[in-house]
Amino acid sequence: MWVFQVLQNTGISIGEGRYKGFRKFNQVQDTSQRAVSEEQWFTQKLDHFNGADSREWKQRYFVNETYYKPGGPVFLMIGGEGPANPAWMQYGTWLTYAKKVGALCLMLEHRFYGKSHPTIDLSTDSLRFLSSRQALADLAHFRTVMAETRGLTNRKWVAFGGSYPGSLAAWFRLKYPHLVHASVATSAPVYATVNFPEYLEVVWRSLASENAECPLLVKKASSTLVERLKDPKTYDNITKDFNLCSKLQIQTEMDSAYFLEMLAGNFMDVVQYNEDNRGFEGVPGTNITIKVLCGVMGDTSLGEPYARYVAVARLIMDTFSTKCLDASFNNYVRDMTNTSWDGPAAGGGRQWVYQTCTEFGFYQSTDSPNQPFTGFPLVYHVKQCADFYNISAEQLAEAVAQTNEYYGGYDIRSTRIVLPNGSIDPWHALGIAQDITPDLPAVFIKGTAHCANMYPARSEDLPQLALARDHIFLLLQKWLKQ
Repeated sequence: MWVFQVLQNTGISIGEGRYKGFRKFNQVQDTSQRAVSEEQWFTQKLDHFNGADSREWKQRYFVNETYYKPGGPVFLMIGGEGPANPAWMQYGTWLTYAKKVGALCLMLEHRFYGKSHPTIDLSTDSLRFLSSRQALADLAHFRTVMAETRGLTNRKWVAFGGSYPGSLAAWFRLKYPHLVHASVATSAPVYATVNFPEYLEVVWRSLASENAECPLLVKKASSTLVERLKDPKTYDNITKDFNLCSKLQIQTEMDSAYFLEMLAGNFMDVVQYNEDNRGFEGVPGTNITIKVLCGVMGDTSLGEPYARYVAVARLIMDTFSTKCLDASFNNYVRDMTNTSWDGPAAGGGRQWVYQTCTEFGFYQSTDSPNQPFTGFPLVYHVKQCADFYNISAEQLAEAVAQTNEYYGGYDIRSTRIVLPNGSIDPWHALGIAQDITPDLPAVFIKGTAHCANMYPARSEDLPQLALARDHIFLLLQKWLKQ
């Protein structure tokens, strides 16, 4: 197994995460990018598991033929829980690999995200057709038809994905081994779990890797805020401190949990994408790193830790040009229960939370003592499944168990899947960090965050990140010869 050691630490990254889950991986549509490939449309089946249902819809995909050499392999980038970003058809490590082996590059947008609309709306009834299984069947059908129409049947197909699509890349190889020759499954959480308190434990360790005192200061600030929330007389000041859009109202545990989670999200996002070279995606805030946050948290000139926590929130708001912070849980429920394709959560929030309620869980709760935050326990997350989709805690637990039964969790039985993860990335806790077999190798990269190896290389990259990219390519080269 390859573990790439930390030698130094330099600076770049963040995703502005209003919605849970992968906090905006690949979710920013950069319209300024003149796409190498125009969007194209594929006729897809609505329900792959019911032969009596012949309904169809149009799924969006992109093609880059720039590097293709006749007889070369086909690289398939799997879309995830947000619009497919055409910038990936111009940038990214997979294209560097494609150039070296003469690959045709395709990217398929995930059903129900971006412009790939299988149904007329996002009602809970429509969302029945949203699942990782249907998504894999989309990939299988797309792969089969594209191979037939483009004469690529005897080519070797390689699947790529990062984060949830990383899991899909692994599972595509697992469930359709006759259709995909190899997979690069980056930062893939392969084990489903209702409660995922380990996420925030890794956030603690990642902050501490910058400065041992940093997570302690965050914890102190967070505890101060929780104490103040017990006294409504503080609400006017808190409203001013965090520049809230309207006066803080805490009537229920859900109200306080939502507010506390939103502020913790500032740290969660920065840690998750720390130093990732994401600029090309069109995301702002890539310059805000763990180093920057811990710098603010350690700045005594700002006052007590609570005041520094406020300064972090203000910094993030400035970076994302947020005029004020909407801390209203009621507004969040209103947005998340809007079932229109034009709704405020239709970019992916409503869909992804549905997938967590019906397949994965992944709830980043404060239930562990070994992490910096307080106030958003598991029940807060689970109750949203009932509020948004009428899914009970029992149904959720059953669905998560079913996911692990179907895919095998950590116990993957397959070949030619490489599973890279970064030590700073909180998602690595649900991924594969050690080789399963020589044909199911892990690549654990010390000091890097979420999907780091997928982003374009640059001179400041840690040497172990550069080594990891090279190592993955050598594996692909070997596998393409098999």
